[in-house]
Amino acid sequence: MNKIWLRQHFKDIYIKQKYKRKIRSRAWFKLDQIQKTDNIFNKGMHIIDLGSAPGGWSEYALKKVIPYKGSVIACDILPMQPLQGVEFIQVDCFHNDFLKILLKQINNRKIQMVMSDMSPNITGISSIDIPNSINYANITLNICYSLLEKEGNLLLKIFQGEGFNEYIKKVKLIFNKVIIRKPPASRSSSREVYLVAKGFKR
Repeated sequence: MNKIWLRQHFKDIYIKQKYKRKIRSRAWFKLDQIQKTDNIFNKGMHIIDLGSAPGGWSEYALKKVIPYKGSVIACDILPMQPLQGVEFIQVDCFHNDFLKILLKQINNRKIQMVMSDMSPNITGISSIDIPNSINYANITLNICYSLLEKEGNLLLKIFQGEGFNEYIKKVKLIFNKVIIRKPPASRSSSREVYLVAKGFKR
C-alpha cells in the first residue's frame, strides 16, 4: 500500500475510534452522525442493508432495532464475518434472481427501511465512477419499489456528478422528505454524499 495513504489512514480519528471501540468499520460513525441529525431508525424496524460488508452499518442498526423485535438482513457480494442477530446473504445485486433471493429471506416481513452503502470499484475516473454509483442507487430504488412499506425510509450513498440531480428528482417523487447529508466522518476528498429519504409514498 501507498505509505502516504497508510500514514493518513492511521491518523484518521475515526479509524482510531474504530479500533478503540472494537467496531467493524469507520462507516459506523457516518450512520451514527446521520441518525443524530435525522432520526431514521425506529423501534422494531425490519431493515435491509445493501453492500453490508464488513458489517459496520448492520452492527449499528442491530442495536437500534433488535431489542424491540426488529431485524436486519444484510447483503453483499463480498463475504462478511457472522454478526449475531444479522441474517447475511452473499449475493451479487446485479444477479437476475437478486430480488427473488431477498423475497425468500424476508419471508413476508414488512420492510420499514432500506439502506445502502454500496459502492463501485473506484477507478478515479469520474465519467466511470459516477454512472456506476448511480446504477447501484437505481438498484436500491428498485428494492424500495418492491419491498419497502408505506412511510418507510431510505438511506443510500451516492456520488455527486452527472446524473445526480436527475436521480434526486426521481426519489423526491416517491418520498415525502429527501435530504442530502455529508456527515463529518465522510472524507472531504470523496464525492460521496448520503441521501436520506423519509415517508415512502407506496
